[in-house]
Amino acid sequence: MQTAKEIVIKVQEIEPRLRHQTIFNTFDQLRKGESLIIHNNHDPKPVFYQLMDIRGNIFSWDYLQEGPEWWDIRLTKVVESISPNIEEFVLNIPGIAPQSKHAAIFQVFEGTAPGGSFIIHNDHDPKPVYHQLMSQYGDIFEWEYLSEGPQRWDIRLTKKQMQTKEKEGETVINVPSLPGHLKHQTIFQTFNNLKPGESFIIHNDHDPKPVYYQLMDMKGDIFTWEYLQEGPEWWDIRVSLKAYEQNSPTYTNPFARLEEKVVNVPSLEPKLKHPTIFQTFDSLQAGESMIIHNDHDPKPVYYQLKSERGDGFTWEYLQEGPKDWDIRITIKPKESTETIGEIVAKDINKAAVFKKYGIDFCCNGKRTVREACEAKGIDPQQIEEELRKPIQNVSSQQMNYEDWSLSFLADFIVNTHHSYTKKYLPEINQYAKKVAQVHGDKHPELIEIRFLVEKIKEEMTKHMKEEEEILFPMIKKIEQAQGEGTSFTSEQSFGSLVQTAEQEHDTVGRALEQIRNLSANYAIPEDACTSYKLLFSMLQDLENDIFTHIHLENNILFEKAINIENSFHS
Repeated sequence: MQTAKEIVIKVQEIEPRLRHQTIFNTFDQLRKGESLIIHNNHDPKPVFYQLMDIRGNIFSWDYLQEGPEWWDIRLTKVVESISPNIEEFVLNIPGIAPQSKHAAIFQVFEGTAPGGSFIIHNDHDPKPVYHQLMSQYGDIFEWEYLSEGPQRWDIRLTKKQMQTKEKEGETVINVPSLPGHLKHQTIFQTFNNLKPGESFIIHNDHDPKPVYYQLMDMKGDIFTWEYLQEGPEWWDIRVSLKAYEQNSPTYTNPFARLEEKVVNVPSLEPKLKHPTIFQTFDSLQAGESMIIHNDHDPKPVYYQLKSERGDGFTWEYLQEGPKDWDIRITIKPKESTETIGEIVAKDINKAAVFKKYGIDFCCNGKRTVREACEAKGIDPQQIEEELRKPIQNVSSQQMNYEDWSLSFLADFIVNTHHSYTKKYLPEINQYAKKVAQVHGDKHPELIEIRFLVEKIKEEMTKHMKEEEEILFPMIKKIEQAQGEGTSFTSEQSFGSLVQTAEQEHDTVGRALEQIRNLSANYAIPEDACTSYKLLFSMLQDLENDIFTHIHLENNILFEKAINIENSFHS
């Protein structure tokens, strides 16, 4: 029922392009406790998600009427406006479940771009979060109190803007934001991607001069190192790859990767040309490569190598005349025993490569790359080549799942992935039923998708309950026993519990794969309505979340816990 002062927004009477903005502008004018009513001819739930994304969890959403002809929703502001900047995202901590509060702050912080900010609203001083952020990320943020008790605390958390003088299109590597094991690797991979005359910027909280010496040792004097800023808080260095001269012995090949040796044949004395190529070839290890640069096709060298060194290399033309020839010679790698799950556990960005080729990195993460490629009929060299490529978004945050304690990782899975599934899967299930009912006659695959979504919902509901009540508490006890140096015993077999969980993961993974196949990779037909499009969008998001969820459990959490549990018996 509408109250006397409540504004009613009759959505259908507003010009389509102004509908959402009208709702947001009206909401922004509300004071704490005040509300408005959205009156529409379909469920305006997308507005809920958009408002949550841009303003934060500072409102309640109550259905007064739910179709079939009209929907009425009371939208109530539950937190008083904190900042003059009404569009600033507010994280209302008291409105979040206790076990999810810190995880929510970290998740929002990691998604905030440099220079961006959000507000933490709490009923007590959240200063412990300041120290936790400082410990994990360093001095890359500002912590500003807007109000300090006694009933409310409001803190603006701003991620510092990098003070750099980058050129247009120049990559900036924000080193403090990267995991420790990826810092040098990211710099070297970015350097390796440069073409002569190109540059990138290293942004760090201390002088990265050791990187200069390491690059000089690995690549020689083929770059410049220019300080743009030298402390005391930030250091910015522009690293530029020098332009090259074709006939110089120090010629820099534009195709060369980091640490790849280049034999510039025209610069050598005739009698030294073949011996230098063979000497360089013999110095290579499995998986390593070299480049031959010449002024004509050096194919005779290929036959000589084949005759004298056997079929243990590949010969790849990078450039075939008419002026220059460049050939990459690679020693064939030895069969790797590293599993897909282990690869993704080390670097979650690699999951994108496996997703691209439809390779399951979560449920079937215990296979090697070659085993997975053989099952799919894909050339493993193609995948291995892409896995060696540098990280595309070098400035993005990445969580160090491998470095986390098992207890923290288990809580993270519950607070992030279980919460996501519990929140959105029932809604996806309702959309699947609705869309199948409306469009199932023209698109019969929707009927099967509906039943698969129902199956996933039932399986995940039971699965998450068992993990939260039995499996995860057992993992925490195993880790605690290891820390205390005591033994661990249980009436239930830990190994069999893990085996059951992984079988359930496989069931869900296969159902998601079936949905993707039935929907032709979520292709939207021309006659699709808004609900149809929203369903497919939410299903893709669900698939991404569940695959990451399963990967964290199968390839990191369970793997580590099993190793600890086995150590008690050895």
